[in-house]
Amino acid sequence: MNRRDLLKAALAALAGSGFGRRSVRLKADTTSGTVASGFSRTNTPVASGFSRTNTPVASGFSRTTAPTPQQQSAPRPADAEYIVVGSGAGGGTVAARLAEAGYTVLLLEAGGDSRTLSGGNPIHPADNTLPDDYDVPAFHPLATENDAMKWDYYVRHYADAARQTRDPKYLKQHDGVWYPRAGTLGGCTAHNAMILVYPHNTDWDELADLTGDPSWRADHMRTYFERLENCEHRRFERLRSRLGWNPSRHGWSGWLTVEKALPEEAIRDRDLRALLFESARETLKEIGRPTGARLESQADPNDWRVVRDGEIGIRYTPLTTKNHQRVGTRERLLDVRDRHPDRLKIEMNARATRVIFEGARAAGVEYRKGERLYRAHAQPSAGDGEVRQVRASREVILAGGAFNTPQLLMLSGIGPQDVLTRHGIAVRVPLAGVGKNLQDRYEVAVVNRMNFDAWDVLRDATFSRDDPRYREWANGRKGVYTTNGAVLSVIARSMIDRPVPDLYCYALLADFRGYKPGYSKVLPDHKN
Repeated sequence: MNRRDLLKAALAALAGSGFGRRSVRLKADTTSGTVASGFSRTNTPVASGFSRTNTPVASGFSRTTAPTPQQQSAPRPADAEYIVVGSGAGGGTVAARLAEAGYTVLLLEAGGDSRTLSGGNPIHPADNTLPDDYDVPAFHPLATENDAMKWDYYVRHYADAARQTRDPKYLKQHDGVWYPRAGTLGGCTAHNAMILVYPHNTDWDELADLTGDPSWRADHMRTYFERLENCEHRRFERLRSRLGWNPSRHGWSGWLTVEKALPEEAIRDRDLRALLFESARETLKEIGRPTGARLESQADPNDWRVVRDGEIGIRYTPLTTKNHQRVGTRERLLDVRDRHPDRLKIEMNARATRVIFEGARAAGVEYRKGERLYRAHAQPSAGDGEVRQVRASREVILAGGAFNTPQLLMLSGIGPQDVLTRHGIAVRVPLAGVGKNLQDRYEVAVVNRMNFDAWDVLRDATFSRDDPRYREWANGRKGVYTTNGAVLSVIARSMIDRPVPDLYCYALLADFRGYKPGYSKVLPDHKN
């Protein structure tokens, strides 16, 4: 597999999941000073840690002084062929693929491991609620607010203050909208809702048209999905694939296990059963008779036949779990490291501060070694850590996510000249697009309270280790905690003339009004 395929495999891994970390490649084996972005259409990161007024919103700058101009240093032996910054959906995947392909890789992760960290959540702030907040699918809101893992970002969407304050999620005390991020091994795959939904074919085809590269075509990109997925929720299709027939085009032996959670309790809950049937009936009224593709897919949103035809309708929600426990790039990286300890090294508690250049060549990364060094951490360290440097003989790959990748580029002198100059950073490559054009899928919540006290499936739920629902999950991987809370989904068009569906609607058994600090605390309070 060549390097382009490795990067596309990483992109395919994060394409359908929320809060995926984007990657940017900086070549170490060329003399060009141009940033070679594997994702942005303009060769710049498509989102930023800076607001549209170019104000830092979650600063990674040192507490002491602004970065000084990079000094030329004598070449030194490489620590690895590739250095990857970030262990999320993009960085973790490409690091693992490179190691499997025979390259030596050093992965830098600013956080620690959720299995050794200790932190509480808003329901139990004084207790250590890890690793349960990580492991239990229903606890994913608590994972986003666990003190040991969370990074809090506050983002201004608009320069105009009056327009910004109209956003119901705007927090005046922070002058921004809260974006939960994860500073831990696995990145945001450690706290996301585990939903895996395949993108529209038109997304891939548009990339092929823009780049002139036919390998981005949807039919070809599906092969990467087949390579990464281990589908456990279509047993009959799995059997058919063994006979050489795979019309659903699922993957059956990849590294990312995907399951469907449908607890027996949900079927036995009379109120919930009635709601599901009524919702299905109303949806069928609106969208008409199911097509052949919808029937063949059996409500699976990732079945190739409904993806190919751009179908709308009711779907269930596939989750990235194994035995109904969260899995992500954390497990992927540790598995590859155990199999190839001579190729993959994972350096945790390593906060990257700048890319090291030798002339116009990206040669390595400078980082600070220490726990909780990023100021966006819920409990930041008082120290600045130990400064270290590492070198790559081939490439440096930045995969810090939508905020931290452009920030790291800026700290390295790549970005808008006026912003860099204002922060005292020597301009290496003036690139106006870096740190702008944040793209977001904004959630819109509609909350309804039922005319009974609690759903039967949630009646005893306290979202802690002390309730019977947790014991069901811990002892037998059964019950409502095997789910992420979504009982059904609907894929729809916001307008009839839309060429492809543009709405993904899902029903939660929770009082979710969008992401705001403390939102997970209400989980056990409103059970109806």
